[in-house]
Amino acid sequence: MTKEKNISTPVARQIIIAGGGTGGHIFPAIAIANAIKAEAPATNILFVGAKGKMEMEKVPQAGYEIEGLNIAGFNRSSLIKNIFLPFKLLKSFFQVRSIFNRFKPDAAIGVGGYSSFPVLKYAQNKGIPTFIHESNSFAGKSNKMLGKKATRIFTATPGMEKFFPAEKIQVTGNPVRQVIERMNISRDEAIHFFKLNPLKKTVLSLGGSLGAQAINEAIARHLDAFEKNDLQLIWQTGKSFKEKATEMADGYKNIYVSDFIMQMEYAYTAADIVISRSGAMALAELCLAKKPVVFVPYPFAAEDHQTANAKTLVDKSAALLVANHDAMEKLVPAVIALSKDEAKQQAMKAKIGNEARRHADVEIAKSVLSYINKN
Repeated sequence: MTKEKNISTPVARQIIIAGGGTGGHIFPAIAIANAIKAEAPATNILFVGAKGKMEMEKVPQAGYEIEGLNIAGFNRSSLIKNIFLPFKLLKSFFQVRSIFNRFKPDAAIGVGGYSSFPVLKYAQNKGIPTFIHESNSFAGKSNKMLGKKATRIFTATPGMEKFFPAEKIQVTGNPVRQVIERMNISRDEAIHFFKLNPLKKTVLSLGGSLGAQAINEAIARHLDAFEKNDLQLIWQTGKSFKEKATEMADGYKNIYVSDFIMQMEYAYTAADIVISRSGAMALAELCLAKKPVVFVPYPFAAEDHQTANAKTLVDKSAALLVANHDAMEKLVPAVIALSKDEAKQQAMKAKIGNEARRHADVEIAKSVLSYINKN
């Protein structure tokens, strides 16, 4: 029997996918789940996340069951809030044990976020195969701790041997939602979805799934500038800024406000220019979407990895960068200047498109299924 046939054998495998906290963890996890189901439809998949986090809403919307853990991450801004952290972690291990006893997984996949640690740690203690996906060029603490005993580690970029055992690394890139890989809708459809004008250039502002204060405040200060320069705006604000943005945008026919955009294929298709944080998943999607982008890296990410992410494209003239502390004064002017330079937009589209990597989800799915079907 060939390897390909072995992968597709309809064995009812049980797989847990753990992690979340942000869209950068959740949507790759869903992409991996979808790819597993496409390769082996009989597979049963259960997600495990953190109660109160966005995965508890987004995963069921994608059609998967999810169990929530009573767990929280380390709070860097208020050390007093970490007093009960050891107790929450201990409680989460008891919850994980109960989940494993009921679901009996053949494998566990961790995608990052603090809910992935107790799940994969418990699986490793029980001798269950564990797989890690590390989306960033700087590995997170949980993944680094789990890496030594992991079965395989999927990374977005090469050169991750400084964090993980070299023999376990498989460079796959970052899984991206299939609807974004395909992008098979027209611009007119996309513009109509947001009730905007197809004859005007459109700016898409993304602060990540949780929003970005510096980006939101910069846009809020310069709302008139978009109208004066004949630009329209799709503004994803995050929940905390949604109410304020809605009030400020009242009366502007050229602005669409949402706290979260689920149909990102429409947003990317509608956009002529994108403003974005520079998390690993944002880069992966923007490369596939081939959009001119102005990055505003989140400055407090571990090892400032968002700035490093952005510079991989900026250094190739495939994107622009405005520092977080300069956003209030420089972000909107940079976007307006780019909107008036058609040649630069076209050059950036071509260069960012050259960095796209496809089918990471399928590669990960095949690797996981191949291993558990052989063992």
